[in-house]
Amino acid sequence: MKSTIKQVLAVLMFLVMVITVSTKASYQVQAETTLEKLQKAQEEKKKTEEAMGNQQDAKEALEITQNSLLGELSSLNDELLQIGDNLEQIESDIDDKQQEIADTQQLLEEAIQTENEQYEAMKERIRFMYEAGESTYLELIFSAKSFGDFLNKSEYIESINEYDRKMLSQYKETRELVTLAKAQLDTELLELEGLEQAAVDEQARVSVLVSDTSKSVAKYESQIADAEKAIADYEAMLDEQEEDIAALQKQYEEELALSKLAAMSAWRDVSEVVFAEGDRYLLANLIYCEAGGEPYEGQVAVGAVVMNRVLSSKFPDTIAGVIYQKNQFSPVKSGRLAAALAVNKATAKCYKAADEAMAGVTNVGQCLFFRTPKPGLTGISIGGHIFY
Repeated sequence: MKSTIKQVLAVLMFLVMVITVSTKASYQVQAETTLEKLQKAQEEKKKTEEAMGNQQDAKEALEITQNSLLGELSSLNDELLQIGDNLEQIESDIDDKQQEIADTQQLLEEAIQTENEQYEAMKERIRFMYEAGESTYLELIFSAKSFGDFLNKSEYIESINEYDRKMLSQYKETRELVTLAKAQLDTELLELEGLEQAAVDEQARVSVLVSDTSKSVAKYESQIADAEKAIADYEAMLDEQEEDIAALQKQYEEELALSKLAAMSAWRDVSEVVFAEGDRYLLANLIYCEAGGEPYEGQVAVGAVVMNRVLSSKFPDTIAGVIYQKNQFSPVKSGRLAAALAVNKATAKCYKAADEAMAGVTNVGQCLFFRTPKPGLTGISIGGHIFY
């Protein structure tokens, strides 16, 4: 009764494992040998080196562009400083020009006032002469005590009139000159203000270029940082891959040495092997997992490799011990063998191959390993495998 319960539990465990296995798996599943892992690791390392090389090239291109932008940014900053100095000078010139205009305006106002005062004084004297009449002049003239005094007084009156006209003309001319000077200063001020606006516009334009270029530099800085991080990641990945390759190389060399040693070591005869109950079932299902899609000769060869290990003094001396030896058959590690065992997926041909192998039949001599063909690997080629 207890035995029956154990069998039921075992079947249930196998069924659970079957559910976790993909239903789309193909019938041909091959073990990944150490050599295959080594070569795959070397290929991955080569891809990593190429990817890192491409990333380094990309980083160098980014740095070249960034350096060019930094040079452009430096020139723009110099230009901006020059514009600032120029603008400062223009603003200083405008202040000076405005002061000149203010001073000229003051002179103009004074000239106008002087001209007006002279004009008013002259009008006052003329008005006085008209209001007083000619008697005033006659009295002034006839009051002379001598002819010479008479002439002097006549000349005095004439000189006053001449002075009035001369001063009025002179003040008028001064006012006109000051007006022209102010007009010229106003024109120069407008020109300076135009230069100031042009400098302000140029300053704004260059400032925008500086801002845009700075953003571009920052963007490339970020991209370069990303590239450096990617390169560092690739370097770390290469370190890990090199460690893996070294470990696989060592393992592969040990396997080759073991294979050679096993070939030269003591071998038992198949008649000396004591098979356990279930060995046939186990071997047939392993053959199914490893070579279910291979020709019958390939299935016999897989069974022969298992039996060669059983017969060699360098491997476990039972079928179960060989099959479940750590890291030897990938279907064991992946769970596919357990899934096959749960429902007995082995075909009649797989059972026939197992029977032949357990009877001592071998079509691969004393080969202890097999894998898919690889350049440089020599051995017995059967179907899609090389046996060595």
